[in-house]
Amino acid sequence: MQPRRVFVLLPMMVLIGLALAGCNAEKQAPTELTPPPTTACTPEAACPEPIICPEPPECPSSVSAPFEGQWLSSPHADAAAEAFVHWNEDDPAVVPEDCARCHSTYGYQDYLGADGSPAGVVDQAAAIGSVITCVACHNDATVILTNVVFPSGLEVTGLGDEARCMQCHQGRAAGATVDAAIEAAALSDMDVSSADLRFTNIHYFAASATQYGTWAMGGYEYANQAYDVKFDHAGGLDTCIDCHQPHTLEIRIDRCSECHEGVTTVDALKNVRTMGSQVDYDGDGDTEEGVYYEIEGLQAMLTEAMQAYSKEVTGNAIAYSPDAYPYFLTDTNANGAVDEAEASRDNGYASFTGRLAKAAYNLHLSVKDPGAFAHGGKYIIELLYDSITDLNSVLTSPVDLSSAHRIDAGHFASSEYAFRYFDGAGEVRAGCARCHSTTGLPTYLKDGVTVSAAPAAGLACTTCHDPASEDFAPRVVTTVRFPSGAVLDSGNPNSNVCMSCHQGRESGPSVDRVIAGLGDDDAMTDQPFVNVHYFAAGATLLGGDAHGGYEYAGQEYAGQREHVEGAETCVDCHNVHGLAVDTERCRTCHKTEDVETIRMSEADFDGDGDTEEGLAEEIATMEEAVYAAMLDYAATALGAPIVYGDDSPYFFKDLNANGLVDADEIDRANAYTGWTPRLLRAAYNYQYVHKDPGAFAHNGEYVLQLLYDTLASVGDQNTVDMTAMVRP
Repeated sequence: MQPRRVFVLLPMMVLIGLALAGCNAEKQAPTELTPPPTTACTPEAACPEPIICPEPPECPSSVSAPFEGQWLSSPHADAAAEAFVHWNEDDPAVVPEDCARCHSTYGYQDYLGADGSPAGVVDQAAAIGSVITCVACHNDATVILTNVVFPSGLEVTGLGDEARCMQCHQGRAAGATVDAAIEAAALSDMDVSSADLRFTNIHYFAASATQYGTWAMGGYEYANQAYDVKFDHAGGLDTCIDCHQPHTLEIRIDRCSECHEGVTTVDALKNVRTMGSQVDYDGDGDTEEGVYYEIEGLQAMLTEAMQAYSKEVTGNAIAYSPDAYPYFLTDTNANGAVDEAEASRDNGYASFTGRLAKAAYNLHLSVKDPGAFAHGGKYIIELLYDSITDLNSVLTSPVDLSSAHRIDAGHFASSEYAFRYFDGAGEVRAGCARCHSTTGLPTYLKDGVTVSAAPAAGLACTTCHDPASEDFAPRVVTTVRFPSGAVLDSGNPNSNVCMSCHQGRESGPSVDRVIAGLGDDDAMTDQPFVNVHYFAAGATLLGGDAHGGYEYAGQEYAGQREHVEGAETCVDCHNVHGLAVDTERCRTCHKTEDVETIRMSEADFDGDGDTEEGLAEEIATMEEAVYAAMLDYAATALGAPIVYGDDSPYFFKDLNANGLVDADEIDRANAYTGWTPRLLRAAYNYQYVHKDPGAFAHNGEYVLQLLYDTLASVGDQNTVDMTAMVRP
């Protein structure tokens, strides 16, 4: 981001400097008077009369800073606030190095090196009596400031003026601080309490740590979990100073109301939730309440879990008060509340286990950033959910999370692999950007190409909606080009938007290109497995028109699935933002919302004698039969056993020939080699169906045709009995 470095203050400071320089020049200007002698006066020699300098012109007694009035109304200027007077009665009365950076102008300048000292450290205690003045944030060091280092040690670069805010509003601790405290207490068992382990306090208003999520690692992040990155808001409202007036610090509520209808007060922001927040995070059944209240619900659930854990595991009840230092206190009467007699430093909780210390840190972090719901609500939700889950793992009566949700629907699940895979490289490469970045699809629809993009926090509203259109309408897509080369119109422009990504990355013709010229269907080749990728629902829906699956020569395949009017397209059957299937619509005709039990044919496709089971089960049985035939063919005909796993590259060598994918076999270095054309076709179709879990509904007829023909091909080599099966 190009830094914005022009300040209204600068011309004023130049004028002030010129005025003062003029005064000094007048005072020091040489005159025609003879200077005093350089020799000392002696009693014998009379000293000359003192030189009288001419009176200088009157200098201005004060100069007003451009935003002084605004600044005076802000917390940064409140000289009576505890944040600035806490040390006044100390001996010595100074702001110590650990605190000076953010509680003193002198300390802030010291940290940035604006006072000539080394940057990145406070060298000495600061004098008391200082608030955060103009020169704290407006000086030579801040003008070029573009980075911030968080307590975790992680650094964010390429920032603009918001970097000035983030130096302080980041907290003083991180998840790593909690781990260090646990290690220092020599705790190897996370459920053994220790008087040497105390609560780790992130401090207050750590807004930037909340906003940047796992890129700052301000929260305690549990092992083997993925977390949201920086919260991406609407364009032009993505930094501290976009949303807060930089001098008064007030929220620019007028900007919020431009999109969030009815939001005219700061308190009304608590009611906001976007189309990307469709799930019930706290499990209370209310998906209309604001994200603030979802977080509040999870905070209550975590408090409940901590109280239960403290009684059951440590035998010493804990209570929490965000207003009574040290916040976590011994609940002497076990009533779940901090009573007046309990609210003292001497009653600080002293029975922390490692597990409880982690949860306490996350709870306090979420409370001490009162704007967390707006700064990075989903990151906070993940931290709270995981803390509850961790405590639940040892509770005899766990807190009920069955209706709660940790993450959003796929398009907005920023923490998940589809979006976080690219963090290490620092960009989403061109081949992936269309569907795994916020800007990729708009670029593709406009220019017909994809280019690399920045790692994304899920899709954005503008990914699928045209901001220049009336009423922020979905982008208009008239036709879709599929990997097979087919250019098709589903009949619904909105569904065409969906299909621009949900089409897979390969097709049946892709397999033919790989095996072209090999001739013998059973001759081994070093060609790799062709992976369709995930959720190729659009290709399945359009069937033989899109040629998403491998279609065997001489066979006919069903084209676009025809359903009843009003239930034919992606947007007819799925909530376009939450992505869930509208099962109530299914019930209208099928008398059930369990879509997997639905079937509309009496044919026994899988030949198991059950014509009452749902079409999903018919397909599942056929899929299993194809897989079994592949294993038998590879082991018997090729002497090279194969096995499938859900991790890339999916097909592995079955080293011990047990027909199971073992942990030591799931390794890219153990990827299956020695494919034949017959096995490549079968593997492609198996993966194609497997990676579209809604294939039975999208186009069951087409999918059954693919599986039947695949089984006939690969099964023909090991005499699979297909006499009872039916090809649609």
